[in-house]
Amino acid sequence: MLARTVNLGGTGLSRVDPALREHTSLRELYLHDNALTTLPEWLGDFTGLRILDLSHQPLKSLPDSLGRLERLEFLYVSDLDITDLPEALGELHELRYLGATDNGLASVPASLGRLTQLIELRLYGNRLTELPDAYGDLRALRELHLDRNAIERLPATFDQLTELRVLSLRANALTEFPVQLSRLPLLRHLDLRANRLTRLPDLPQNAFPALEKLDLRWLDLPVVPEWVHALTTRGCAVYRTAA
Repeated sequence: MLARTVNLGGTGLSRVDPALREHTSLRELYLHDNALTTLPEWLGDFTGLRILDLSHQPLKSLPDSLGRLERLEFLYVSDLDITDLPEALGELHELRYLGATDNGLASVPASLGRLTQLIELRLYGNRLTELPDAYGDLRALRELHLDRNAIERLPATFDQLTELRVLSLRANALTEFPVQLSRLPLLRHLDLRANRLTRLPDLPQNAFPALEKLDLRWLDLPVVPEWVHALTTRGCAVYRTAA
């Protein structure tokens, strides 16, 4: 019987052996922590794959054929030498998790907004300055990690992310508070540390109805509006840098 799982992680591979193509029933493929710089287009033939880990190696690009992995649920493409993601990833309609951290991404494709089953998206440690408006269509998204980028604004469409629980924006370049987040009914953790915010807007005292943690450390905020105090009274942990 052909293997359902192949783990070649950390084995020093510099090329993918064509003999792997025989494993037509593969469900999990681990190629992380190797020395691969390219990938064969035939990886897209493993249409039954659920998990694919390509992280931590000097890959220069990802093949468009990955868009044919129609049953893929978990994709790990962190710590590579890539500067973009293929538009074809928007065809992975069963994807639940995408980790593309610590790369050189200056932008991400709008096509990812079609990933309506996506629950967790990790893009921290890149060079992003903004996100496409289409990401407001990620209606199943629960966690979004964007730390250590250069994001200046969030799409106005983010008020549509009604399942979002965790949003981390530490160490970005926000100058205006993303008011649209205050209307998210399930948002619990919001991290805004080390941005360029110098003021917070006036919001209704019922803003952020489910928030449990708000991190405002390392921001220059001479005035804190009443809604922040209302959060504290409600039991939300609000972290600020001591004056």
